Amino acid sequence: MKRAKLTKNTPKSPAKKPAAKEKPASTHNKPISSNNSEVRADLIWSIANKLVGLYKPHEYGKVILPFTVIKRFSDTLLPTRKKVQEAYEKHKKLEVKDTFLTKASGYSFYNTSPFSFNELLNDPENIEANLRSYINSFSQNVQDIIEYFKFDEQIAKLAKGNALFIVIQEFCSQKAYLGADSISSAEMGLIFEHLIKKFSESYNEEAGAHFTARDIVYLMTDLLIEGDEEDLKGEVITKTVYDMAMGTSQMLGCLTERINMINPKAEVTCFGQEFNDETFAIAKSDMLIRGGDANNMKYGDTLDDDQFSGYTFDYIISNPPFGIDWKKEEAAVKAEHAKGENGRFAPGLPGVSDGQMLFMMNGVAKLKDNGRMAIIQNGSPLQSGDAGSGQSEIRRYLIENDWLEAIVQLPNDMFYNTGITTYIWLVTKQKDKKRIEKIQLIDAKEMYEKRRKSLGNKRNDFDDKCVANIVKVYADFKTKEYNFNGKVIESKVFNNDYFKYFKVTVETPLTDKKGKFILDKKGKRQPDTSKRDTENIPSNINFEDYMSENVLPYNKLAYIDINKTKTGYDIPFTRLFYKYKPPQEIETIYNKIKELEIHENALMKELFN
Repeated sequence: MKRAKLTKNTPKSPAKKPAAKEKPASTHNKPISSNNSEVRADLIWSIANKLVGLYKPHEYGKVILPFTVIKRFSDTLLPTRKKVQEAYEKHKKLEVKDTFLTKASGYSFYNTSPFSFNELLNDPENIEANLRSYINSFSQNVQDIIEYFKFDEQIAKLAKGNALFIVIQEFCSQKAYLGADSISSAEMGLIFEHLIKKFSESYNEEAGAHFTARDIVYLMTDLLIEGDEEDLKGEVITKTVYDMAMGTSQMLGCLTERINMINPKAEVTCFGQEFNDETFAIAKSDMLIRGGDANNMKYGDTLDDDQFSGYTFDYIISNPPFGIDWKKEEAAVKAEHAKGENGRFAPGLPGVSDGQMLFMMNGVAKLKDNGRMAIIQNGSPLQSGDAGSGQSEIRRYLIENDWLEAIVQLPNDMFYNTGITTYIWLVTKQKDKKRIEKIQLIDAKEMYEKRRKSLGNKRNDFDDKCVANIVKVYADFKTKEYNFNGKVIESKVFNNDYFKYFKVTVETPLTDKKGKFILDKKGKRQPDTSKRDTENIPSNINFEDYMSENVLPYNKLAYIDINKTKTGYDIPFTRLFYKYKPPQEIETIYNKIKELEIHENALMKELFN
């Protein structure tokens, strides 16, 4: 995608004013004492107070987010700024000088501006031109990132509204120091998450569309690497990680962090794709600063613009959108489906109203032969779609290939943007011996800690114990009910065939007035289509036995047209974990009603004196 460059401007020599004198790198704008990323994000967001009148609240993020990214780059480069300047002066006449400049900066990016971000304040009258010049002095990979914010128009608007100087001044304050020497990538990720949440709230947009809470991500990472710990401790370990809907790339960062906790020498290469401009820019900038290959962060819609065709990965971790239609991508998706096994969507296509199972298939297609995937889904992929439908065929594809390993039900109210029931699906191309031809279902809906303060729809959290308990149940691989200090997790292990059923067509023959069968030209009974019915018969039950017990007692002439039989798969998670609760005794209900009547009478007397 081509994007307009920031307008080129010749830098003005900033007038020397002592008020904005740059401090040495060792003490420059050192961060405030609080390590709380939410507090820091709140302080940065408070800069938006300077935009009142010039911007509407839902537009604040257009200024705050790109400035935060620019400041993160600027502060990170401060310790090596003089080395970069020296290298630039020495090699500036060379056509190719990137190697010298990146070596000097210590990162895969740099800035050759003659003045620092702080020194922009020294020349208020030319601050607009100097800011543009400063941005254009970044290496091309950083400029490409900033362009996704469409920041040039915001610079012009801020300058015209006499707000550019004050905003830069605020970002030069102590609270806005964002250097990598003081703020880790994980902490910076949390700051971005809080900022995006505030931006989304002010825009009445679902913040959860951009990121998944860290507690859920860490559960996913721990489930993914469970059983791989010993292998990851090897001498030479290289792993590839992919997120098909990466948002700000924090899932990739968390999984990398977990692997490196096991083996600091392990080489983890991250790949991701995102189609939201701003979150993509944040993801790519984070990857640059972490020292990863930012070129592995790709822009575009995964469903109709796959940037990783032909790639396979060791681990896939993702929370793709669900409940969102794929009408826009329909032509491309159907063309991909038509490729059969050479495409990503060979088994079948879900309904156009919900594309989450397409992301599931994209992930399956990109797993290595021993790869593993953790992907979040809502309840729809468990049972939606009849036998023979796209959804059922996708489940059939996963189960008959023996790739579906486990499904974990999460507690409600765990996400910022929804309170509905959600699930982590664990998919692997090479199961452990004990899991072959089996699927583990885990009901962990009670395993959470209540938040003191809600964050959108997120009212519950996983603490470390919650995560450890769920991972333990998964690792045990037993049909068992676990009680952890009053909080129950239930695990059930099933054979793959348990989820298979046959949808059979039950016919009743046409008869004449004398009760004789009406036959066709070939002498076969003709069915009475008005009495046609279907039955779903579990795969472990004989058709004749099923008919004898469930159909023939009510219709002695009924028979199965075997040629119309379809194979289906569904996973009735809720039914499998349902526990009957007997209704209250009538006397108990009566006493409660009487108590309510007494209370109501007392209120009425008080109301009417």
